[in-house]
Amino acid sequence: MLALNLKPFVKKILYIVVVLLCVVVACEDEKYISSNDVQLEFSSDTVMFDTIFTTVGSTTQHLKVYNPYDQKLLISSVRLAKGDDSNFRLNINGVAANEVFDVEILPKDSIYIFVEVTVDPTGNNLPMVVKDSIEFSSNAALQDVDLVAWGQDINLIRSAHLKTTTWTADKPYLVYNYAYVDTGEVLTIEPGAKIYFHHKARLFVKGKIRVMGEFGQPVIFQGDRLEDVYQDVPDQWDGIMLFAGSQGNQFNYAEIKNANIGLQVGNIEDEGQAEVEIANTKICNHAYAGIFALKSKIKAYNCLIANCGFYGAALLVGGDYDFYHTTIANYWGGYSNSTRTSSSLVLSNLLIIDKPSGSVTYEGDLTNASFSNSIVTGNISSSNEVELGVSKEAVFNYKFDHCLLQLADTFNTSNTAFFTNILKGVDPRFKDPYEKLNFELDTLSPAKDAGLRSTGQLYPFDLLNQSRTADDAPDLGAFERIEKQSE
Repeated sequence: MLALNLKPFVKKILYIVVVLLCVVVACEDEKYISSNDVQLEFSSDTVMFDTIFTTVGSTTQHLKVYNPYDQKLLISSVRLAKGDDSNFRLNINGVAANEVFDVEILPKDSIYIFVEVTVDPTGNNLPMVVKDSIEFSSNAALQDVDLVAWGQDINLIRSAHLKTTTWTADKPYLVYNYAYVDTGEVLTIEPGAKIYFHHKARLFVKGKIRVMGEFGQPVIFQGDRLEDVYQDVPDQWDGIMLFAGSQGNQFNYAEIKNANIGLQVGNIEDEGQAEVEIANTKICNHAYAGIFALKSKIKAYNCLIANCGFYGAALLVGGDYDFYHTTIANYWGGYSNSTRTSSSLVLSNLLIIDKPSGSVTYEGDLTNASFSNSIVTGNISSSNEVELGVSKEAVFNYKFDHCLLQLADTFNTSNTAFFTNILKGVDPRFKDPYEKLNFELDTLSPAKDAGLRSTGQLYPFDLLNQSRTADDAPDLGAFERIEKQSE
């Protein structure tokens, strides 16, 4: 009998069977879900944009699209409902297009869609709503996600040298690069106007600026990022600079926020003294300083200067300064990895600048620096929120009268020529200086009724237009504590 060796043949058969099984399984894996009831899942049912200025593109928002199934899912098409006529633009899973076909999502996986928008000008002063939607077609199922953007017409100011002019509240102003008020020109800004600055933009004033805000209608100076996450982020723009020699400047009921230096008054290079009166104004959340003054003249009252990376107010190379009912409160934090070591308030009749050729010292007479009914406080680790930089070669005159000052025990305030009726090293007990940035006084604040009556009578209404003369004595700082009457 013929003996056959079938082992090699059987091995080949088994190998072929295994390969065929793998192919079958692979083919099964390649199948897409076929149900007509397939439903994608989305990270949001609406992609919302905050106020977008006309002709200026938005930031990028994103939408995440999920496949919740255990099989692959093929989206037949993803498209903007208005197609190429839409104000919106899409990047779909890495493809920049307003419509794509056959988009695959693996089981339990997802893709990203990135959305931008540009709003066309309409000539209308009121905000407008721009809408569209992203449509998804999967098998026979249709789904959509709404796109909504608020648009606002603007007055665009780009690298502009301004003649004498008035900015109104009709439409916001958006400054790119810079706006420059030259010698002899006057920029007047009416109540309720909003001035937005693009990244690194700045307002320069060699002539004169008159900011004429009113209670309930402040003039706003801030960066052009209007999303909620940017509301208290510093260094979005460079700030406002008043050159030496600029006279008659006014800021009344203004809010200057989120710049590098909120308000620079004066400069070393030019001759003369910059002058400004600042009333009922908030200067907050600046990367370097709220007020940075060089050999200048400032009168300020009912002002809040808060949360700056280095200085609330640095008054350098001498000058002439009067601050009444002002709150300088520096609780800087959350924007920088470094701890603030500079004092909130610096008074100095000199400035030392390091240059490649060596350090250069500038000196000037501090003829007057008076603070009355004011608060200077913060969270500096050394506890000294006031720093005095004195050169014996120049005049150095200053006085704190009826003030709350955050100072270490070792800081000597016994000389009544410089310090009178000082609350030293005590917590002013603001309502909520950290979370809500509320620097009004709590009911147990030691600053309550601690002010000099004659100063309160000069400025009888606080930053919130509340009376300072209705109780025993004025409170320290920009805000008067008004106790609610029990019913």
